[in-house]
Amino acid sequence: MSRTPQHDVDPALAYPEPPAHPNWRRRGTAKPQPLTPDQQKRNRELLALAQRKPRTSAA
Repeated sequence: MSRTPQHDVDPALAYPEPPAHPNWRRRGTAKPQPLTPDQQKRNRELLALAQRKPRTSAA
C-alpha cells in the first residue's frame, strides 16, 4: 500500500513542460552583458530597501 494518498499528488507534475514561447528566445547573436559594478550596487541597495520596508496589504 502506498503511503502517499492518490489525491495528494499534483496532477500538473504528471505532464511534460510545454515548449517555451517563441518570444522568450533571443534573436541574433547578442549575448547578455554582465552587470556593471554600479548596477550591482544599485541592485543591492534596492534589495536591502525592499527587505526593510514593511509589506502593505493590497486592497
